Amino acid sequence: MIRILIAEDQAMVRGALASLLAMEDDLDVVAEVARGDEVLAAARACNPDVALLDIEMPGANGLEVCEQLGTTLPGVRVLILTTFGRPGYLLRAMQGGAAGFLLKDAPAPELAEAIRRAVAGDRIVDPALAAAALHHGANPLTAREREVLSIARREGTVAELAAALHLSHGTTRNHLSAIMRKLGASSRIEAIGIAERQGWL
Repeated sequence: MIRILIAEDQAMVRGALASLLAMEDDLDVVAEVARGDEVLAAARACNPDVALLDIEMPGANGLEVCEQLGTTLPGVRVLILTTFGRPGYLLRAMQGGAAGFLLKDAPAPELAEAIRRAVAGDRIVDPALAAAALHHGANPLTAREREVLSIARREGTVAELAAALHLSHGTTRNHLSAIMRKLGASSRIEAIGIAERQGWL
């Protein structure tokens, strides 16, 4: 039997996934969690073969959890299962050691087969998403620029952003200018939109 852990914050989706996978003779859902920061403890307790991770979860997102599992429990194969087919997310997942990246609207038999392939050592990626990731390339922003842009989503003025980052106004403006230049954006709002659509934040 292939032992599966499901991490998904929406109870209905989590239950549906568990029910669908339970219909397969060789698959056994051994744990279900609703938060990213609950995954490691659950994985240690139930020793799954595969972890199905959503990206958007409270506590820690699926991409962060993927990296944590790769470091602490490298025997667990990770499949990212998401509604967000963003090229940047795919690249981050693969860099984080994920065995696969699938969209939630994939047919149930496809998911079951992806789980089997992951256990066999294969990598599974939606072909259209892989093509988009190659087209858009790697995230052009540095880690610091990603931090600046992430905080800029919730801070209004440059003064508020500078205070949140513990930077001077001038340094903050320089970061924002560099970000907008790299993304070809004419404003901070446009830069945030571009980065979010690509999965670079």
